[in-house]
Amino acid sequence: MRPVRGKRIVAILAAGGLTLAAAACGDAPDETPSAGSSSAASGAAYKACMVTDTGGIDDRSFNASAWAGMEGAKAQQSNVEPEYTASSDEAAYEPNLRGYVTKKCNFILAVGGLMGPATTKIAKESPNQQFGIVDSAVEGAPNVYPMQFATQEAAFLAGYLAAGFSKTQKVATYGGLKIPPVTVFMDGFYDGVQHYNKTKSKTVAVLGWDKAKQNGTFAETFTDQNKGKAITNTFAAQGADVIMPVAGGTGLGTADVARASGGKTSVIWVDQDGCQSAQQYCDVFLTTVVKNIKDAVQQAVVTGAANQPLNATPGYLGTLENNGVSLAPYNSFESKVDAALKGEVDKLKADIVAGTVKVESANAPK
Repeated sequence: MRPVRGKRIVAILAAGGLTLAAAACGDAPDETPSAGSSSAASGAAYKACMVTDTGGIDDRSFNASAWAGMEGAKAQQSNVEPEYTASSDEAAYEPNLRGYVTKKCNFILAVGGLMGPATTKIAKESPNQQFGIVDSAVEGAPNVYPMQFATQEAAFLAGYLAAGFSKTQKVATYGGLKIPPVTVFMDGFYDGVQHYNKTKSKTVAVLGWDKAKQNGTFAETFTDQNKGKAITNTFAAQGADVIMPVAGGTGLGTADVARASGGKTSVIWVDQDGCQSAQQYCDVFLTTVVKNIKDAVQQAVVTGAANQPLNATPGYLGTLENNGVSLAPYNSFESKVDAALKGEVDKLKADIVAGTVKVESANAPK
């Protein structure tokens, strides 16, 4: 059975304040008004406040995508007032989140799975405050709206594409940190290559990740482009000609190496379409495994600003079926990718949506 998608109401907005009730348990709602819950129904300002992960607001990846969603919400709903605070390191998560509680923001967004523990703590301290989180879910805190993505589905397509496009029969992937929102990409990519091998009786190798062993190559950072360059140079020396970094700004080092390779190496970007987020490298981006954080965040903020409930369970799950994840256009590679391969990728997408091809990952959102 395919997972249920969309929204279920487990939270209600009471007049004058946000009250959240666990509907499954039948608990009575807390009638205490929230400090950050002023209604937007009358056009009052709706303060949407975002705490970035360590990559910064202009990481060309998930922080930038989330902020684009905040700005999109303001364009759609004029009473939305977005702002953000950048986290310099993981120790900044809690004070940044707590600071926005003090400022009485209506909606506080935590960006990134690494912020899960800090968000859990602050949300439980402030049960009447509405939070949201990207790439994580918070158990026992119905005031946190999770936005998660089945990126293994789109990464599966990318792996198949990479295997079909490779001239050396070697492709590669690496991560910023070994955390589920990263390794779920790598699982999908790996399986996509294996599906190509099985379908075509080929032996395209994947460097940088072994799905069975859950072991591979990690930069241990989302911000160090030099580490991205070093990893990419190693992969290239081993023969990989298509590389997918799942490493935020670190991956720009991969793009830099690819640009210097004179066409020998191409890159599969992640999160935002690379030709939009890092235009200077568009000529090396074969495609992008898009995680539609922008629309998920925009929808959440607009919903809150319209005085509508945000459902903590199951929250938002982006899939190929609902366009929450996807492959970006081939852009400058449009004429370089064989038409038959494009057709196979399209057919594979349809098969995943239909459920006839199963894409599984232990790192996928539950």
